[in-house]
Amino acid sequence: MPDIVVMFFLLGVVAGLVKSDLTIPKAAYDTLSLLLMLTIGLKGGMGLHGNLSWQLVPEMLLVMVIGALIPLLLFPLLRKLIGLSLADSASISAHYGSVSAGTFAVALAFAETHQLTIGPEVTLYLVLLELPAIMVGLALYRKFAVDSNTGSRISLLHETLTNRGVILLAGGVIIGYLYGPMEGASVTGLFTNAFKAVLALFLLEMGLTAAETLRPIPLKHWRLLAFACCAPLLLSLFGLGAAMALELPSGSALILASLTASASYIAAPAAIRAAIPEANIGLAMLASLGFTFPFNVIIGIPLYHQMSLALL
Repeated sequence: MPDIVVMFFLLGVVAGLVKSDLTIPKAAYDTLSLLLMLTIGLKGGMGLHGNLSWQLVPEMLLVMVIGALIPLLLFPLLRKLIGLSLADSASISAHYGSVSAGTFAVALAFAETHQLTIGPEVTLYLVLLELPAIMVGLALYRKFAVDSNTGSRISLLHETLTNRGVILLAGGVIIGYLYGPMEGASVTGLFTNAFKAVLALFLLEMGLTAAETLRPIPLKHWRLLAFACCAPLLLSLFGLGAAMALELPSGSALILASLTASASYIAAPAAIRAAIPEANIGLAMLASLGFTFPFNVIIGIPLYHQMSLALL
């Protein structure tokens, strides 16, 4: 049986496909996404409390390199093999180099349910993968665009670093690290104890949104859809390879593989929409949320766990 939170995602998909009048108000969705990212940050910060050391530096640097490398490798593939425009190639390479907080949350819940050993630094993977990927994707567009008015590097860096997801994740990590699991329990306990309930409702909305992108399935983009289904398996190997090199525990290996296999549908769309107005964000959402996200939460995460057991 899949984890119970995954069933809420499937419920949303079914409700959307049968055209139910079930909806999650936008204000409620915004609240759920804010709670989810803040809770992830707090859990990571509390895990780091008393465990932060210089020994983590090589691990963090390798994770950042992976975040920059994935869009560099995907860009020519999307441009030449999939046949996308320059703007869409840069956009989707940034989306797939970046990561999904929802996938992270499901992988974290899976690891906790199966009592896998999780390193305290895993929440940092989110920010360290996301920022380089978005920056590289936009840099690729600027490099090859003949006539583009995309603004200064400083404004781009500011927009990326002040994205609400980055602020909440980083802020949550800092607060959790400063107060730890005991001193801040009167506040943090409210977030961490409700983590799975918030995740379940968030996934219900993600299921409804995914169904909307799939109705009807745009078969004219079949090559991109095939990419969205195949890419997670190949990209997960980056995370598993890094986990082998760093000798990460099983839970950390699963989370890193799940992240490298994921695609952003929160931070990257916001950054790309502002910096590459020519990009079709709907196309990126179709691939990342309509195909890659369901693949990861239903099939991918248990599969990456089995792969990690075989390799590590």
